[in-house]
Amino acid sequence: SAPHPHFIVHYLFLVGLLNFCGDSFAQGQMNNTLIFIKENAIRNCICPDDMSDNDCDYSLANLICNCKTVLPSMIDKTHYSNLTIWFTEPSILGMLLNITAIYDLKLSFCGSIPVSSKYLVIWELRRLQIRSEINGQLQEQILTICSSSDYEPHAKFKMSCSDRNMNNHIAILDISLFNGYAPLKSYSVENISNITERFPKLPHLDTYFTRNNSFIVTFIY
Repeated sequence: SAPHPHFIVHYLFLVGLLNFCGDSFAQGQMNNTLIFIKENAIRNCICPDDMSDNDCDYSLANLICNCKTVLPSMIDKTHYSNLTIWFTEPSILGMLLNITAIYDLKLSFCGSIPVSSKYLVIWELRRLQIRSEINGQLQEQILTICSSSDYEPHAKFKMSCSDRNMNNHIAILDISLFNGYAPLKSYSVENISNITERFPKLPHLDTYFTRNNSFIVTFIY
């Protein structure tokens, strides 16, 4: 006999609910990318939950995240909504981050100080969180460059990302800030058409960004 109409309705509702939950879970996974290096191997992980309370716990990451070993050439250099990196050697950060668009970035230092000065060039950065342990004391700081309903719904005192052309926003981060307890600071310079000419000591950014646009450069230190 034909299925009862109520059964069909409930069946379709259940299928739709499962599809919705599956899509939401997949999107949640895609928004939590973790990259770390262990035993000279780069591990690229998609984590179902925020790993912020378990920094540098490589065993736990391998257990609860979907991790795979990748070559440097396989690292995504396009765009991340939410990216966490655990690092011990600052030299790897340039390869992972330079000229990559990242909305929300967390850097967790798992090594030992001192850290030599090195500039990172990050595109479209809206929020930065750094975490490290110095002499047994945990240092954790958050810097919001601009706010949006997706990332900082309660930070109304911050500039809205929609008020800036974030496509032309470049953040310059000096990783020597991991050496001490000084609070994170930043300042921005707008309407820059020739970055190398304006800031000759910085990396040659004009190699990546054309001179026909007007850029906002934010220095984080």
